[in-house]
Amino acid sequence: MQTFGVYDLRCDYKKNPLGTDELRPRLSWKLFAEGRGMMQSAYRIQVSEDAGFHEPVVWDTGRKAGDSSVHVVYDGPALKSRTRYFYRIKAWDQAGGESGWSEPAYWETALLSPDEWKAEWITFKLPEDGEGNEPSQFLRKSFTAKGPVKSARVYATSLGIYRLFLNGKPADDTLFAPGWTSYGKRLQYQTYDVTELLRLGDNVLGVMLGNGWFKGNLAWQNQRNIYGSERAALLQLHLTYEDGGEEIVATDGSWRANGGPVLMSELYHGETYDARKERNGWNEAGFDDGDWKPVAQLEWSKNTLLAQENDPCRIVQELRPVAVIRTPNGETVLDMGQNMVGWIRFTVECEAGTVITLKHAEVLDKEGNFYVGNLRSAKQTISYTCKGGGAETYEPFFSFQGFRYVKVEGLHNEDDAGLLNRFVGCVIHTDMEQTGSFRCSDELVNQLQSNILWGQKGNFLDVPTDCPQRDERLGWTGDAQVFIRTAAYNMNVVPFFEKWLKDLMADQLPNGGVPHVIPHVLRPGDHSSAAWADAAVICPWTLYECYGDTRVLEVQYESMKAWVEHVRVQGDNEFLWNTGFHFGDWLALDAPGDSCLGATPSDLIATAFYAYSSKLLAKAADALGKKDDAQRYAALSEKVAEQFRCEFVTPSGRVAAPTQTAYVLALMFDLLEEKDREPAAAKLAKYIEDNKDHLTTGFVGTPYLCFVLTRYGYTDLAYRLVLQKEYPSWLYSVTKGATTIWEHWDGIKPDGTFWSDSMNSYNHYAYGAVGDWLYRVACGIDTDERKPGYKRIRIAPQLGVQLSFAEASFESMYGTVKVRWEKLPAGRFAVDVVIPPNTDADVALPGADLAAATESGSKLEAAEGVRSAVQEGGDVRLELGSGSYRFEYALLG
Repeated sequence: MQTFGVYDLRCDYKKNPLGTDELRPRLSWKLFAEGRGMMQSAYRIQVSEDAGFHEPVVWDTGRKAGDSSVHVVYDGPALKSRTRYFYRIKAWDQAGGESGWSEPAYWETALLSPDEWKAEWITFKLPEDGEGNEPSQFLRKSFTAKGPVKSARVYATSLGIYRLFLNGKPADDTLFAPGWTSYGKRLQYQTYDVTELLRLGDNVLGVMLGNGWFKGNLAWQNQRNIYGSERAALLQLHLTYEDGGEEIVATDGSWRANGGPVLMSELYHGETYDARKERNGWNEAGFDDGDWKPVAQLEWSKNTLLAQENDPCRIVQELRPVAVIRTPNGETVLDMGQNMVGWIRFTVECEAGTVITLKHAEVLDKEGNFYVGNLRSAKQTISYTCKGGGAETYEPFFSFQGFRYVKVEGLHNEDDAGLLNRFVGCVIHTDMEQTGSFRCSDELVNQLQSNILWGQKGNFLDVPTDCPQRDERLGWTGDAQVFIRTAAYNMNVVPFFEKWLKDLMADQLPNGGVPHVIPHVLRPGDHSSAAWADAAVICPWTLYECYGDTRVLEVQYESMKAWVEHVRVQGDNEFLWNTGFHFGDWLALDAPGDSCLGATPSDLIATAFYAYSSKLLAKAADALGKKDDAQRYAALSEKVAEQFRCEFVTPSGRVAAPTQTAYVLALMFDLLEEKDREPAAAKLAKYIEDNKDHLTTGFVGTPYLCFVLTRYGYTDLAYRLVLQKEYPSWLYSVTKGATTIWEHWDGIKPDGTFWSDSMNSYNHYAYGAVGDWLYRVACGIDTDERKPGYKRIRIAPQLGVQLSFAEASFESMYGTVKVRWEKLPAGRFAVDVVIPPNTDADVALPGADLAAATESGSKLEAAEGVRSAVQEGGDVRLELGSGSYRFEYALLG
């Protein structure tokens, strides 16, 4: 059995990606090793078109010295289209020990040239109903496989969303393809391996089309047909025969089309399905399509096509309802036990013509009745008409709902047990790998972490939406940027955000302005609010910090720079941002009257973020070797900070706006003179304590609040805020039964009434940004900017006297990082740490005495893997190699 080796090979973050058009993919791997202090000293990569790596090998690095094991760029011959490339890796440790070859992995290229698209866009118009709803189109094509097939690939996309079938079987388990992009500029296509679905002889391709984001209802202004008014499909099947011959079956005028049972399907409103109109076998050989009509060809560019970049959406989990509720109004309601996003699958046996209606809601009202007021115009309704004749099972095709409660109509004389057995909740989101976990001794905080994770699941459905239930579900930039660091702990989010950021760049205005939502579907003037548009800079930089990936900076750099330049030239003073509309500290509790903007002046917030984005842009320039830009934007950031002090800080060092958020931003972004920072932090702490340990911050101030308190020595106060149960607080919603994060601190008031109907989401992840603090401060797992992406790990847990333990695990690009601290008997503490191979770590043991602390029973200076140990004030600072460690000590003082 090997004690040192290579595993978990990735190509651009993915395991065995099928269908990429990246010409220089990045390869990453992890090391397993026994013992401590294990580092890679060299590696070797081989790439071959042959799974056995027989000659000729496409690319062989030979033994290459160095400890690089993530984002190693393929540097071999130009890649060919529609080709599977296998790769394997071996490594050498610091003592020269050589591993065996890893298990092979692969990536497969898609269509690398636009000229390879032989398909034509096809469409088919169906009559609309009285409300303007067009049924879903069903498209089919019969073809013959002329001999044994070695491989078969479908490359497909649509205007709208589509489902692909071959011989009656789904091409795969993905949903909502091709995803939501800025369709006029970027349209993804998908690759399907359908070799196993193909038959010798007669075969049938089938495609269903729905509105999706392309032409369905979007936003709250009843907008339709934003990108176009006709759904269409584009598809080509490449057959490679065993004898070496090839054949292409593509969408063209020979395809035939008709309607079917999906009479209406909208993302917001749900789906209407009449099973009596099913056309059994429509996507199989032998079906009589004599009454089907020829398709029409549609003029639409193929120049914007690109292979799928992000992970696809899938059903990732199934939930059973936990209870049947008979409400005071006489409604029959299923409780799923969790606010979730996806749909309900159900099985019924009813007479033909029976209509089953499902309506979806997040909460019940004060009296316990079904409540849909906060959905606004979104109907979230499924209507299914039975065909009769036995058991029939249904789930939607082109719609998703955000809900915990489901009102069931049309099923009569069913007892609770029967109802519970008929329904399954299918949880759907972008299928990202979960990488983080957090747990502590307070079960309410554990529920908070669960709520944060479920909020991410529900709102990371192809784009980072604000909410998944009402007539909105848009990629709000502000929500995304405040939450991205928490998101990157919970899940591997790089492909998800890389794709979204490219859409941000595509929709960015010529003058560098950034729309409020990406993709941009609001009014032309809805753009460039501080803290929202700053996502253009903050999100790429955060990905670089968390994954050590310079490519995201390279791709986004001009967009980042264009945004900062947009701010620089927007007014008379290039160092002050006091023009334009801003959301301010959105939903802050110190807002005057009925305003949502908060009491912190918008120009203070705008100028603070101007300084921050300029600083991050300078860092990005430095990371990319753009020295002139690095110096220029570092100087700009300093000038903006000086102007901030002139405009918003009194000569005595007070921030002119007496709000929690004003002080938080001034301290978080280092905008105050050094001498004024400690007094300002004391002032902030007093504001909170005078408010009986309650926050008043909104979307802008909340993510940074606890970090600022910790930085300036008020960690205990930060813990009191996090553990506060009274309104307003993170745990208040938990005590009210929340299973996701709320949009408003008082979405449900203490008396059971609601904040409002107009804007009251119960699945809105922005305030879940506190998860970053739980990982990064409570458990202390952080990356080092000098070696980003957890190549060098910083571990500095901050002990909370209110907790008896806290633990977090994070699957970095190098492997698992773990931290657990716990209180032991007799006033002692233990800190357990796991550092993955090929990394090292700076560790701070809070409150430890160097002379008395031990590691696995040994003095620190004698412990293997401890490279240095020094006393720094009340902490012991360690430099560690990889491995598992257990430190025990009594607290100083």
